[in-house]
Amino acid sequence: MDAADPKAELETRDGEAVLNLQGDWSIKGDVPDAAAIAEQVRAASARRLSFASDDLGKWDSCLLIFLLGLERDLAGETAAKDDEEPKPQTPAIEIDKRGLPEGVRSLIALAEAVPEREGARGTTEKLGLVARIGKGASEAAAGGREMLAFVGQVTLAFFAWTRGRARFRYSDLFQFIQEAGVEALPIVSLISFLVGLILAFVGAVQLEQFGAEIYVANLVGVAMVREMGAMMTGIVMAGRTGAAYAAQLGSMKVNQEIDALTTMGISPLEFLVLPRMLALATMMPLLALYSDLVGILGGATVSVAMLGMSGQTYYNQTAYAVTLPMLFGGIFKASVYGVLVALAGCLRGMQSGKSSSAVGEATTQAVVTSIVAIISACGVFAVVFYVLEI
Repeated sequence: MDAADPKAELETRDGEAVLNLQGDWSIKGDVPDAAAIAEQVRAASARRLSFASDDLGKWDSCLLIFLLGLERDLAGETAAKDDEEPKPQTPAIEIDKRGLPEGVRSLIALAEAVPEREGARGTTEKLGLVARIGKGASEAAAGGREMLAFVGQVTLAFFAWTRGRARFRYSDLFQFIQEAGVEALPIVSLISFLVGLILAFVGAVQLEQFGAEIYVANLVGVAMVREMGAMMTGIVMAGRTGAAYAAQLGSMKVNQEIDALTTMGISPLEFLVLPRMLALATMMPLLALYSDLVGILGGATVSVAMLGMSGQTYYNQTAYAVTLPMLFGGIFKASVYGVLVALAGCLRGMQSGKSSSAVGEATTQAVVTSIVAIISACGVFAVVFYVLEI
């Protein structure tokens, strides 16, 4: 063994143990086991432990870890494992740290000055199946209550805005309208055109077997206006705008900007959440109408190029199949989807923790929550519209 390797030699006399620290205590070296040293001290029936560091070379944090672990073991704090019988508490041994370097003593005092945070060691509690189910149900119920409280607070902020009492900047509202409207047109155009094209292609392949290719226009028009236009636009905005809302609010929470607004007596829900919700709820119907048009054009591309249908025939079939109740129903769905996306994004952003990883998690949760809410609402609307014969 090289002379620079860390050593800890124990000497005992008259009930006192002296631990001689030698060599360079580096994290790259083979550091002695603190638990083994503690056992040697107890085996020698020593009542006091002191240190000698005349031969100590370079040292880093591994020396501090060794000394803190040794102090913990000699204090009788070693706990038994879950599958072991409880061990009797051993008497503590007095530790004299005056023989340690001054820097080591200062760092140990600093480490002991701050109590260890609960759960800092990352131990995980093993729960049974029933306990895990109960814990999940309890967390789900708490999340549901928090979501309902958030929706209620946003509703109150909306009513305050209708009375002219909401405090936010209209320049922010116009900025959010631009971001959720004009700047979203390219991605909405691409997705809607492809969806209309795919619907027309799949419908054409099947309807050709019966010589009913003309009804491709009916299929694409009804599907886009009733369901796909609003739903696909909502999903696109969930991944684009809802995630952005969560990231923005989460970053504000990390930088304590939301706490600053609260300190100044400004409601974060009115100043941050309300303009975002108004912007998305306003622009979603317009984006859905635009999506319907682009999707129908995508279907027309397939019908004209693949089936040889004239543009006039395609237009006539679409106008015959699509009714005003369908159109207004799709617009109403788009408005609801916009509110759901804005609420999910803002809720997850306000729930974000105060770290960069928490902001990423909040963004992911915002997208997932938005898509689940949109699909669930789409199912409810399908049943309601069927009952109303729309």
